[in-house]
Amino acid sequence: MQWEFVGSGAALLTMFGFVPQILKIYRTESVADVSLFMLLQFFVGIFLWLLYGIHIQDEILIVSNAVSFLTLIVAIGLYLKYRKNK
Repeated sequence: MQWEFVGSGAALLTMFGFVPQILKIYRTESVADVSLFMLLQFFVGIFLWLLYGIHIQDEILIVSNAVSFLTLIVAIGLYLKYRKNK
């Protein structure tokens, strides 16, 4: 088995894992069911994985966590924008 395929598949699934939530927040303009603590926890975790990927020079970890990090920035930004609509 080529483990790069497994890693790439996992990366694709996790890179865009928050996109459905981002779309829902954007469409409904509501974050009533979204936990800011969860978003921040994932934000820090993804950032640490990104640093680790850079340290070991693993392209799959770097790209997937950089994309995940950016999607979480968008999600947190939308949370802060729409939190007053609760």
